[in-house]
Amino acid sequence: MENKGKCPFHHGANTETKKSVTEWWPNSLNLDILHQHDTKSNPNSADFNYAEEFKKLDLEAVKSDLKKMMTESQDWWPADWGHYGGLMIRMAWHAAGTYRMADGRGGANTGNQRFAPLNSWPDNGNLDKARRLLFPIKQKYGNKISWADLIILAGNMAYESMGFKTYGFAGGREDIWHPEKDIYWGNEKKWLDKSRYAENGNSETLENPLAAVQMGLIYVNPEGVNGTPDPLKTAQDVRITFKRMAMNDEETVALTAGGHTVGKAHGNGDASILGANPEGADVETQGFGWMNPKGKGNAEDTVTSGLEGAWTSTPDRWNHTYFHLLLNYEWELKKSPAGAWQWEPINCKEEDKPFDAHIKGVRRNPIMTDADMAMKKDPEYLKISERFFKDPQYFEEVFARAWFKLTHRDLGPKSKYLGADAPKEDLIWQDPIPTVDYTLSETEILELKTKILTSGLSNSELICTAWDSARTYRGSDFRGGANGGRIRLEPQKDWIGNEPERLQKVLSKLTEIQNRLDKKVSIADLIVLGGSAAIEKVAKTSGYDITVPFTYGRGDATQENTDVDSFEVLEPIHDGFRNWLKKDYAVKPEEMLLDRTQLMGLTAPEMTVLIGGMRVLGTNYGSTKHGVFTDKEGTLSNDFFVNLTDMNYSWNPVAENLYNIVDRKTGITKWTATRVDLVFGSNSILRAYAEFYAQNDNKEKFINDFVNAWVKVMNADRFDVK
Repeated sequence: MENKGKCPFHHGANTETKKSVTEWWPNSLNLDILHQHDTKSNPNSADFNYAEEFKKLDLEAVKSDLKKMMTESQDWWPADWGHYGGLMIRMAWHAAGTYRMADGRGGANTGNQRFAPLNSWPDNGNLDKARRLLFPIKQKYGNKISWADLIILAGNMAYESMGFKTYGFAGGREDIWHPEKDIYWGNEKKWLDKSRYAENGNSETLENPLAAVQMGLIYVNPEGVNGTPDPLKTAQDVRITFKRMAMNDEETVALTAGGHTVGKAHGNGDASILGANPEGADVETQGFGWMNPKGKGNAEDTVTSGLEGAWTSTPDRWNHTYFHLLLNYEWELKKSPAGAWQWEPINCKEEDKPFDAHIKGVRRNPIMTDADMAMKKDPEYLKISERFFKDPQYFEEVFARAWFKLTHRDLGPKSKYLGADAPKEDLIWQDPIPTVDYTLSETEILELKTKILTSGLSNSELICTAWDSARTYRGSDFRGGANGGRIRLEPQKDWIGNEPERLQKVLSKLTEIQNRLDKKVSIADLIVLGGSAAIEKVAKTSGYDITVPFTYGRGDATQENTDVDSFEVLEPIHDGFRNWLKKDYAVKPEEMLLDRTQLMGLTAPEMTVLIGGMRVLGTNYGSTKHGVFTDKEGTLSNDFFVNLTDMNYSWNPVAENLYNIVDRKTGITKWTATRVDLVFGSNSILRAYAEFYAQNDNKEKFINDFVNAWVKVMNADRFDVK
């Protein structure tokens, strides 16, 4: 050691845990959530279009190669029973299974399983091997298929190569190239901690927006709640976590049974001696984690979950023995070789036992996890299990649809689906929207603007309605937005954040206009056009003759094709752009603004310019004056930034989220503000943007940037024109 040269830079500067800039000032607003996935991290060229590349893909050839790969066992990671199907299904399941309804984050859509933390979650043990097995196929077909699509397609082909007919497959998932910093996976500091419930033992108090019950799990602990077997308690956890992942009881039972029909759990060894996870392992592992130094380290010596065994009698092919074994045997608790709790049948018949995955001629007891036993012990789950047992064809139909939903829930509407295998049927969880067949000329659009602007509706009413219609969009799972005009329907028409009285006034006027038209134009289009026309009008009063680009073609959804319960999670409980909070929250308003901004797909500059424009336009919720830093409310100007950065004023707190803006000379309160307003002057990054837009030579740029950001929000869900 004495002979080693000194490191030419500070030791561990790029590897060891160290304070980041933001960690020095933990209360400073961290804007990283808006800066992630910069184009500089993407190796593709700027003009790369994944949808166009996918169209060039020979999908049937990929499927054929995947099926062939399933039975080509590799010495470095031998396949169970000579078939990788179980491993590939688990990989696809765990990629898709992180999805949660509350914020639409997680899921398979981005290929994020390749990166930390997911690549190193305890529940994802040895899936690094599955992805490595897939690489030759990814290498062969290259940019024509993303990792995200390939992972899901591999799961589908695993089922089909084992004898099950899937419901379909759609491509369209684009890869990311850096871990997703926007996803909150929990505040625990160690794996499998027990701190995400407000009340111990009450599954309903699972912290929002989380769905998994412990850090590092996809769903629930297979050994039982906090590792203690109790199928009835586990049933409560299963029900709430699957509900938060958009599944009902029938889908939950189908997915549990269908997922465990093939493959096995691995726990034939000492889990405590496994090597580091992929992200924590040293360079010689080349991205592999959980290396087992004992025995072969794989095959019959594989340790993953700690449980050991298969769930069904023939786990290398699709079969109907899951419910036969679960319902017809009594089960007892036993410990796996790795020391994990698992359930095994009492006096299992020899013909019901699966063969060992690697040792020829040896039969083993089947197993069940605590979650499997919940399918028998919970009264509601039991009813469904018994029906599936008696009607295998019905079970297969429900499972096929549930598997498709699981693996496509976060892909968005059908207009984003790619490939010939995409199902034609409209499914209600896809939020279907009728297509329109009309066209609008520039002259017709101009006439519509005139009708709307002379209808008696104010500019503010039109802008607020358009904004409220579009702001529900979230890029996490591509739900919400103005397309469909669902702001007319339950539950959105009654959301307090949409100011129902004002909303109904606007909708009534727009409907009157629609009814008088010779050509039927959707209300969804009229809502967006009304907001755009109002912005053009107020810009003109500020001396800027602009045109806000408008793209027609939005359809009007019906109440019948709107899943009311599913849409409840999109209800806004805050909107910093309209300076509104439904109630006081533990999270600071400016932090909530960042979360919403990221979900809407906006950048920090776009957020800044929209806030400045919305304030001076007078679009605050309830017409409050907080943050309206202008004497010319209702015109489009950069006054918000000019007056925010003016040192002739002081900023005095008068309540938890209320401040007086006071003239330093006279002591008179000129304006009032909230935390969301003042953060654009207090945060160093946001202040830099505010000062930029306060410059005299950027008045016109402010107008143009506001319009561009506005159009981006209005068109965020227009996948048909992207």
